[in-house]
Amino acid sequence: MGGTGSGETTAPGGSGGTAPASTDVLIYHNDLARTGQYLTETTLTPANVNASSFGKVAFLPVDGKVDAQPLYVGNLTIGGTAHNVVYVVSEHGSVYAFDADTAAPLWQRSLLGAGETTSDDRHCGQITPEIGITATPVIDRTRGANGVLYAVAMSKDSGGGIHQRLHAADLSTGAEALGGPTEIAATYPGSGANSSNGVTVFDPQQYAERQALALVNGNLYLGWTSHCDQGIYGGWVMAYNAQTLAQTSALNLTPNGSEGSVWMSGAGMASDGTALYLLDANGTFDATLNAQGFPVNGDYGNAFLKLSTSPKLALADYFATFDTVDQSAQDADLGSGGALVLPDLSDASGTIRHLALGAGKDSKIYMVNRDAMGKFNASANLIWQEVDGQLPGGVFSMPAYYNNVVYFGAVGDTLKAFPISAARLATTPASHSSVTFPYTGATPSVSANGTTNGIVWAAENGAVGGLHAFDASDLGRELYNSKQSGARDAFGAGNKFITPMIAHGRVYVGATNGVAVFGLLK
Repeated sequence: MGGTGSGETTAPGGSGGTAPASTDVLIYHNDLARTGQYLTETTLTPANVNASSFGKVAFLPVDGKVDAQPLYVGNLTIGGTAHNVVYVVSEHGSVYAFDADTAAPLWQRSLLGAGETTSDDRHCGQITPEIGITATPVIDRTRGANGVLYAVAMSKDSGGGIHQRLHAADLSTGAEALGGPTEIAATYPGSGANSSNGVTVFDPQQYAERQALALVNGNLYLGWTSHCDQGIYGGWVMAYNAQTLAQTSALNLTPNGSEGSVWMSGAGMASDGTALYLLDANGTFDATLNAQGFPVNGDYGNAFLKLSTSPKLALADYFATFDTVDQSAQDADLGSGGALVLPDLSDASGTIRHLALGAGKDSKIYMVNRDAMGKFNASANLIWQEVDGQLPGGVFSMPAYYNNVVYFGAVGDTLKAFPISAARLATTPASHSSVTFPYTGATPSVSANGTTNGIVWAAENGAVGGLHAFDASDLGRELYNSKQSGARDAFGAGNKFITPMIAHGRVYVGATNGVAVFGLLK
């Protein structure tokens, strides 16, 4: 578990391309488990990450806000020359490739259709002032001639019609590959939101692709959120063939109800290589269960979900809190946090446990057994472990995992480290930062050289953005704070939900008009 590399878990059988390097970052938070750990960092260490030797070394300007995490591909041939490449997408609908070593632009391409603009913000301030490419893409180096970057772009045509399209951009040229783009549409049986004659219909204007894309066993997985809980919408998850871009499956998580969207503050659905794990937002939950413990009408709003992916998307298991209906009514749902799949862990008896965890707006950490998640019980939460009272501001982010420790950055809270022992999370943090992180908290990322030189990185939102670095073994030891270096390391206002990306001695932080690049000063 952990490390970096391809978004695939098995060889997809694509043609051409170059095999992923161990230093590549091809997917949100580094791997399908979404651990956030980059384990091949040989340059940055706790000894040299400090204000005198580390700081902002470049800025990659783009044509809009950067809400997605940048991605990194090493040793890729572009124009006959090998480059280490950073890929950045913008809310203005563009994809950029930059040389990671020189910061020189290599190519830029708009994913908008001819005569189209980006979407307006749909009267919602969550993604504003425009919506283009919001979700972190995913890269497969084995597809097409040079590998491809998959991204979803939202746009508006001259008649005011809204489009959502799945694209595959050639890594070397930016050209559309694999016959793309594919116009996104879907139906699913049900009598819930936006239904007619027993069929629910995906309405592209009602949704944004906020959560990061996943690529598992040859299929791309998308999940959709609303615009500020407005309008008529349900909880959609879709699968697309990574080679043909054809839809292979679609699932409505609230087919006979409403809401239940998927956004997770920009985190992506996690996977153990087979199933998908996610937290969905407030929405209809059927508290009446069938004999197998599943909601009678198939509505799963505000739940920790396990989706099977073969032969098509389906609910395999779930956990819902005993008070899930009340939580949804109060907008205190789980859907603001991202799911993390943990590596195999031995419990006190030596039994191997397969676990995942997540947290949302109710300030509780839920650790579930992936083999039996706990389902719904009106009296109690029947799960592997629950940790209460440690994340007072709620979670609008996702945790990171490194060296048997889970790191959380809740709203208005310090960054906290929770060690794991005997397959149980510590009920109080072993260490925490002195600095607190305003709304939206922080999604930490970790750089290390294997099990040594661990550094926890966290971006700070606000009128003045910031990048922080902490000793992974003791968060009370802050190694670096970009705000302490004044104009030298400033990169403008913070950008909510930003996840730092570390690759090859550099740290990349999305901003309102580009990406700030940090590294060792010369």
